Amino acid sequence: MVDGNRPQPGERIVSIQTTEPPRLGLQANMAQFCLLVGVNALVGGMIGQERTVLPLLAKQAFGLTAFTATLTFIVAFGAVKAITNFFAGTLSDRYGRKPVLVAGWVIAIPIPLMLIWAPSWGWVVFANVLLGVNQGLTWSTTVIMKIDLVGPARRGFAMGLNEAAGYGAVAVTAVATGYIAEHAGLRPEPFFLGIAYSGLGLGLSVFFVRETRAHAIHEAANHISTNDTHHGALTTREIFRLTSFRDKALSACSQAGLVNNLNDGLAWGLFPIFFAGAGLSIVRIGVLAALYPAVWGLGQLYTGGLSDRIGRKPLIVAGMLTQGAAIAWIAATSGFIAWAAGAMVLGAGTAMVYPTLLAAIGDVAHPSWRARSVGVYRLWRDSGFAIGALLAGILADLISIPAAIYAVAALTAASGLVVAVRMYETHPR
Repeated sequence: MVDGNRPQPGERIVSIQTTEPPRLGLQANMAQFCLLVGVNALVGGMIGQERTVLPLLAKQAFGLTAFTATLTFIVAFGAVKAITNFFAGTLSDRYGRKPVLVAGWVIAIPIPLMLIWAPSWGWVVFANVLLGVNQGLTWSTTVIMKIDLVGPARRGFAMGLNEAAGYGAVAVTAVATGYIAEHAGLRPEPFFLGIAYSGLGLGLSVFFVRETRAHAIHEAANHISTNDTHHGALTTREIFRLTSFRDKALSACSQAGLVNNLNDGLAWGLFPIFFAGAGLSIVRIGVLAALYPAVWGLGQLYTGGLSDRIGRKPLIVAGMLTQGAAIAWIAATSGFIAWAAGAMVLGAGTAMVYPTLLAAIGDVAHPSWRARSVGVYRLWRDSGFAIGALLAGILADLISIPAAIYAVAALTAASGLVVAVRMYETHPR
């Protein structure tokens, strides 16, 4: 009689190991999710070090008087970031999320040093080329990794937390650098924060962040498509066309994202000069520069989850119209209190839009090509920085700063109407 549980002479023993599939959801991945929120706060801080100081530095340290020349640093940043976003999605699908994130932080290391030692404005522009690469790689990747981890159920809430961390850090750093600049000068002390942010971001990404691509692969294996044109077997060219033009929701989100960052480029580049021309101190300019991203950042803690409950489209339309009204208000009024109110309303409108657009892209895109679709969307969105800086600079030089502000307000409201007409609801209710 043979014992079925005992290996017989000459019998090979085969060890069978089972690997548990990745678990999707916020609770199941809380530690990594919170770590990525912290990393994205450092990403936002790298932009925040420039929001108050750099437009003022252009005039006071480098003698730039033309608005178009002053805003070249935003043009360089926006153009490079837009292109990098596209490649970040493709690279993260091919090589994994973590290597792309680490590469972005390596590129960040010299940026604050170049801003401190820049002997000419060309150095500042090149530092912003590097900043565009840094932001394109790091911010895109943290977005993709959070979408990977949480799955479809709470995607809006996850994007709200991500963007709240990033733009909350922009606000805090803008205030801090304004205060430092008021008491210590425009250089070098305000940029010491950037040195700390880049070093900490690189260390956390190398030693503590884990790869998340397996979560996307697991979700793709269980994904049920509601549209036969949105299956997994699409080329990068097909994904570009679908996200940019063919799909009504994806294309409506792409144009809204572009216009949103077009008006952010205006706020970043022209508002500090506009406020300085009215005689405000650097500290007060810093407060105004921070109020907008502060309300934007904190508001997303609510609006991201709200879009999971009421849908994406209502928030996007309302947010774009709110932004347009707030920008026009800033042009039409004067004084710190009125401008502070306008900045807060602008931040509230942007909070409605920003995480909701990302969540809508995640709703529609198939998990197997979602990273590339996010990259295409962010290509269009962040090209708005460059377009906005060029448009605002040209109009300000040819006519006036208020004329540039009114023009951007009208474009923003028009974008909201395009979403109202073209976009379908994407939330899988």
